[in-house]
Formats: sequence, C-alpha cells, structure tokens
Amino acid sequence: MRQLLRHRDFRRLWLAGLISDTGDWLLLVALPILVYQLTGSPLQTSYAFLVELAPAVLLGPLAGHLADRWDRRRLLVGIAVVQAVALLPLLLVKDRGDLPILYAVIAVEAAMLTMFGPAKNALLPTLVPAAELVPANALIGLGQNAGRLAGGPLGGLLLALSGLPVIVAVDLVTFIAAAALIASVRSTFSRTEAKAEAGTGRGGSRRIRAALGVAALAGAAQGIFVVLFVVWVARELGGGAAETGLLRGVQAIGAIGLGLLLAAAPRTPGPGTLIAAGTGVFGVLSLIVWNGPAVTTALPVYVTLFILVGAPGVVMLTGLATLLQQETTDSTRGKVFGVFGAVYEGSSGAGMLAAGVLADRIGVMPMLNLQAALYLAAGATALVALKANWSGPVIRKPARREGVVHPH
Repeated sequence: MRQLLRHRDFRRLWLAGLISDTGDWLLLVALPILVYQLTGSPLQTSYAFLVELAPAVLLGPLAGHLADRWDRRRLLVGIAVVQAVALLPLLLVKDRGDLPILYAVIAVEAAMLTMFGPAKNALLPTLVPAAELVPANALIGLGQNAGRLAGGPLGGLLLALSGLPVIVAVDLVTFIAAAALIASVRSTFSRTEAKAEAGTGRGGSRRIRAALGVAALAGAAQGIFVVLFVVWVARELGGGAAETGLLRGVQAIGAIGLGLLLAAAPRTPGPGTLIAAGTGVFGVLSLIVWNGPAVTTALPVYVTLFILVGAPGVVMLTGLATLLQQETTDSTRGKVFGVFGAVYEGSSGAGMLAAGVLADRIGVMPMLNLQAALYLAAGATALVALKANWSGPVIRKPARREGVVHPH
C-alpha cells in the first residue's frame, strides 16, 4: 500500500475520489431526507431515489464514450466543477413549491456521478504498474466506502443541525478540492500497445461478457436488498430506524478492513478468484442473515454479521474493476465501464421493481432467499466462465518508468 501511494498521480486521484465520494454521499443522503421533510410523502421521497438511479442507466454508455474520446483528466475536472456549480440553486429552496429545484439538482449530481466512474476507472491503469492493479482497485474501493461512511451520516447531521446552506457550502469545498487534485495529475505510466491488446481477442470478449453477467445478477440482488431490508429488520428483528441505520452503517467497517488487507497484501488473488469468492461468500452470508432470526434475534449477532457482509462486496467490485481494466485497451476501457455501470444499475432497478411487486404475493422471506441465490449464481458464473488464478507477487520496489505520457 505504501508503494501504491508513492505514485504521485495515483495518490492524488485516490484522494480526489475520497473527497468527491464524501461530497456525493453527503448530498445524495441529505436531499431525499429534505424531500420527505418538505412533503411528508413516501411516494415523493421514492421519486428522489428514482431520480438518483435513472442517470446511471440512461447515461452509462454515453459516459464511457466520452471517457474514451476526451482527455480523462480534464473530463474529471470538468465533472467536479459542474457538480459544484449545480449546488447553487439549492440556496433557493424554501418550501414544497421548490421541489422541482431539488429534483433537478439530484438529477444533475447523479448524472455527474455516473460520468465520473468510467473516466476514473479508465484512467487508473495508466497511473500504476500492471502488477499493482488489484491492490490499487482495492484502495479505491476502500476510499469509496470511507467516503460513504463519512458522507452519509454527515449529510443527515448537517441537515438536522444547520440546514441546507451549510450542506451546500461543505459540498462546494469537497468538489473544488477534488477538481484541484485531479488537475494536478500530469504524468502516466506508458503501456505497450501489444500488451494493451492482449485482452481484446475472443477470450477477452468472453470474459467481459461473463463480468457483465455477474454484474447483472449482483445488481438484481442488490435491488431486492434495498427494497426489503427495512421490512426484514422490522418484521424479523422487531427493529426500527435506529437498528436499520446501524446495520447498514456497520457494513462499511468490513469493507474498509478487507480493502486494507487487499491493498497491503504482498500477494493477491487474480480477478476471477476475487469475483467468484466475493459473490459466493456474499450469497452464503445473505442466507445466514435472512434465516438467522429462526435461531436468534439478538442485535449484537446481526451487527457482527453485517460487518462481515461488507467485506465480500469490496472483494467482488475489486475483482470486476481489475478484470475489465485488464481485458480492454485504453481506447475502449471507458465504454466498457460505462456499459458495466448501466447493466448493474439497470438490473438493480429491475430487482427493486420485482421486490415491490412480488414481496406481497410470494412473501418477503422467499424474495430475500432469492436475493442470496442470485449472489450464489453470480459466484458460479464467475467460477465457470472466469479463470481463477493467483497473480504474482506485487512489485514493491519503485517501478521503472518506460516513459512519460502527458494528457493530450
């Protein structure tokens, strides 16, 4: 991990992502809460969440296309600037009549978040040696979870204590700081075209399709979880808002801990192994959690289980990001990540819809067990379609620069 953070440009991109993710979560948690405070309507609040989800489905391919055609560093800087400017209309929000402003800001911020992901993931392989991609992606995942852990509660707290103008001010600082850090990224590791083309043949295309299949299954499982988790806590554990918030929050502890282990490990599994292990363990833990109340409803047991549940998620996403980076050329990487985001978020939406429609008909528990089965199916897909192997030791000595390529 120390070796990774010695790379000046990766270090700045990672720190910019951490700051930006904190700002994203601060805003995208606070604004739906504000919608509910202004309207008292669960339906209006659900619209806010749908507005957050829609850009990832609709704009994912476009985001990937732009990430391949434009200078990625400048694109990321522009996205952060747009995020900052788009906050300013929030200062006009006073009452329910200003809901269109809130929805518009949520839509723009979610759209910019959709644009940010493919460009950042496509830029990353040019900032670190190939042997360090797995720990680099693990460190990126750790930063995302740390941003979520900090930004989510902070958004709710600031809204309760200080109101919307303070949230706007804090968020402005995060986006401007992220833009400044990304603007200072100037050099990259060069890549030989022969090595870059290694993943573009029939085998590479097959592995990319398999990764997209895993994303579709995992996304549908996540959608079911989002809708039915609150219901499960209330019905099976007898809990309320406090217990729901606690169990969702502690997942970040497991994700950060496992992210640190992957980033610091001298030897890491290959991406196929990470994907299969992450999704498989996710499925097994889900089965244990959902059916656990038949044995005990003690809250400390579920706090422990949900800490563990956070770990396989970062393993799965690290593996998926690394595989897509390895199996694409620099000129197509953004498009693939854009499609990946659209597939995952689209299947999440399908899972949410299925949970809402079917839970009352076939029951909450059968749907939650289906959610676990979808993760197990994703693990089986990865095990069969992707080669599970261990990479060589991560290079710990300073990597030799083959040349400096400046953004064009």
